[in-house]
Amino acid sequence: MHWQDIAISIAQWLSIIALFPTVAAKEKPALSSSILTTACIAVYSICYITLGLWISATSAALLALVWMLLGWQKWRQGKAVEMLK
Repeated sequence: MHWQDIAISIAQWLSIIALFPTVAAKEKPALSSSILTTACIAVYSICYITLGLWISATSAALLALVWMLLGWQKWRQGKAVEMLK
């Protein structure tokens, strides 16, 4: 196990924990920001796999899922507003 794998995964877990209030809040980041962030972190996950950093790859995949959840929540908010019109 590489020390870099541990350091990167700890930073990503802290990012996941930091996003919990955003997941629970009514205000969400812009949909475009959520989609782009999800895509970038998914690329990081693939890169970590190719480097053999399995813990970091898993943490990045989970972080990407949280950002995907935020994007889905924002998309649903937009659909709810459209239905009210």
